Amino acid sequence: MSAQLLDGKVMSEALRGEIALRVAALKEKGVTPGLAVILVGEDPASQIYVRNKGVGCEQVGIHSVTIRLPETTAQAELEEHIRRLNADESIHGILVQLPLPKGLDEAAALAVIAPEKDVDGFHIQNAGKLLNGLPGVVACTPKGALEMIRRTGIDLNGKEAVVVGRSNIVGKPMAMLLLQQNCTVTMCHSRTVDLAAHTRRADILVAAVGKAKFITADMVKPGAVVIDVGINRVDGKVVGDVDFDAVREVAGWITPVPGGVGRMTITMLLANTVEAAERTLHA
Repeated sequence: MSAQLLDGKVMSEALRGEIALRVAALKEKGVTPGLAVILVGEDPASQIYVRNKGVGCEQVGIHSVTIRLPETTAQAELEEHIRRLNADESIHGILVQLPLPKGLDEAAALAVIAPEKDVDGFHIQNAGKLLNGLPGVVACTPKGALEMIRRTGIDLNGKEAVVVGRSNIVGKPMAMLLLQQNCTVTMCHSRTVDLAAHTRRADILVAAVGKAKFITADMVKPGAVVIDVGINRVDGKVVGDVDFDAVREVAGWITPVPGGVGRMTITMLLANTVEAAERTLHA
């Protein structure tokens, strides 16, 4: 029997309805959540992401600002834009669209963002809070992936979870979130010996390696929850890190690509922005 589909579009629409209600409640108290996105250069994928973020903001009632800078922008100029947004009380969330053009220091730019406005969850202070189990902003993709896992209704206590990929953006925070849910977590990567031996034990398998159809059916435990974070282009089509057609015959639940985690990522960005605005009421 084929796996149940974890439809990111359906989940996202439901969550955006809830977010819109929270935005309306904030506006009644005189606060309009504001998100500023800084886009440097003309990267086509980044242009699409930024446009989708703008559409999402409009859908839920968030004030959205996009600052478009040329590829020739200097580091000091980029950081000055961030500082101005830090000081702007109408802006609750700041996002620097990655990747930045060559010659710009991403880590240095992200470090300038005020931690409370870091709605991407990439600031070292927020990453440190996650590591220590403290409240803070959680990176949007792993936050969205965890929400999808929760919606299976599975009790995560004691479950074996395997994360394939160790990036700061997805792999590491995903592992921390699963650990906080009392999963037993294994993190795998390009140097892992006999990767399939690890993945076949996983009740929860998260693929975030950036290699098309890397996870095959023989690597998946029957009935597992398979979360595909990958976005790869093959012959003009977008595919994930999981061989979807084959793995769905083995797994219990699976996310599609497109239409899975990617949609939830933007929704979590909207949620993080609203949470940042809500915090200002109690500051």
